[in-house]
Amino acid sequence: MFNLWKISFVIVALFFLVACKQEVTKDTLEVAAKEEKVESVEVNFEEKMIDMYLPEENSEPRDSLVTHVMLHFSSNVIEKPEDPFQVEDIYKVFHDYGVSTHYVIDRTGEIYRFVSEDRNAYHAGEGKIEGVPKYENNMNRYSIGIELLAIGTKEEMMPMMSPELYDTISSKHIGYTDKQYDALQDLLIDISSRHHKLKLNRNHIIGHQEYAPERKTDPGALFDWERLMSDFEN
Repeated sequence: MFNLWKISFVIVALFFLVACKQEVTKDTLEVAAKEEKVESVEVNFEEKMIDMYLPEENSEPRDSLVTHVMLHFSSNVIEKPEDPFQVEDIYKVFHDYGVSTHYVIDRTGEIYRFVSEDRNAYHAGEGKIEGVPKYENNMNRYSIGIELLAIGTKEEMMPMMSPELYDTISSKHIGYTDKQYDALQDLLIDISSRHHKLKLNRNHIIGHQEYAPERKTDPGALFDWERLMSDFEN
């Protein structure tokens, strides 16, 4: 009887060890697969980005940790109302005016890199975040700027153009595209993987109009913040 009980115990123990080994192996494989998938996504994301670096005088070396991303809209609608979103035109505007941004997302979701993240782009200008004095007129040091090629509402565009000119713009140029939202979400995830102080929430992903409401209107009323943040905030 004793030997039979002992043999049964050994068999149960062996089954338990085999099951544990299988579970550990399964977990290990799943983790490895996830890591491989993440690495693959990062490589593909980097490969599809298009570099169009502005001259270094349009930016400066970064000396502070990134805590925010600031969103903007851009176009060349004043010069080319019928074709306002040529990236080369946007580049020239930044270049000629001595300003800059880190990334530009065109209407198809293509991402262009104008300034590397280890440099401060000149995109924020004067402004402030209530209750945080260090950001006042100083957001370039702490943020990454992203321009989406888009045009806002008539009211938002009035500081830049006449109502008559606005009325000539094709409706397809107004607001944002699905591919821009998708690309922006991917880009934000990618950026946050390198900057641990940057949280993917509305306290850290802000619009230019929030920082400088007296001067700026972008990304404007047509930008769907809920759609952008739905995958980030639980």
